Amino acid sequence: MVSESYEAAIARLEKLISENGELESVVARKIEQITEELEGVDVVNKGGFDPDERMKSGFTHFKKEKYEKNPALYGALAKGQSPKFMVFACSDSRVCPSHILDLQPGEAFVVRNIASIVPEYDQTKYAGVGAAVEYAVLHLKVENIVVIGHSCCGGIKGLMSIPDDGTTSSDFIEEWVKICSSAKAKVKADANEAPFDDQCVQCVKESVNVSLENLLTYPFVKERVLEKRLALKGGYYDFVNGSFELWGPELSLNA
Repeated sequence: MVSESYEAAIARLEKLISENGELESVVARKIEQITEELEGVDVVNKGGFDPDERMKSGFTHFKKEKYEKNPALYGALAKGQSPKFMVFACSDSRVCPSHILDLQPGEAFVVRNIASIVPEYDQTKYAGVGAAVEYAVLHLKVENIVVIGHSCCGGIKGLMSIPDDGTTSSDFIEEWVKICSSAKAKVKADANEAPFDDQCVQCVKESVNVSLENLLTYPFVKERVLEKRLALKGGYYDFVNGSFELWGPELSLNA
């Protein structure tokens, strides 16, 4: 039955090409793409995974299906970038912001870290985040900064699990997520009787708001927000239910 179906599909394909010769190059590309995908499946079925081949085939697919089909876009990007967005997102492999929001190359300047956290302005601590914010705001002149939290966030679960005495068991993670300790405190005060998973969801959203408040401690960010040249937004991506929330925070802009 499978053989008959395959033969029928090939016959239809040959008939289509014979009737419209211009489709031949398109069909050739599709067949090559399918072949690459099946070769990847074969490797998996044999119980092996070749990271080099995965990256090579991934780039080949990108170059053929994206790069070579959009010469105007990539030609413009070769000359510079002018993104409208700066996006803070979690490093979690399931929540790539470019996929979630269908952002194209050149649209967003992206920073990813554990739990999408933005620390307060400090020239000697967490300078990597500060440098990214400074570059996006002062040099790229982005018009929107979006901080996106997500469902099932391990970083926020870790924050909610830190003992009340503040003791930690990791070298970096817990000290990092403690930046949003005020979000945890608010959830414990408002929803202490709620199930732990529900508390974590609420804490993700509250931690986004903490990061938005922290962004205002950067003088150049606050200046542009006051001048309405820059907007700050919070987001929550629920990959379990396939939903996305976006909100404009109520931020204190008092000097």
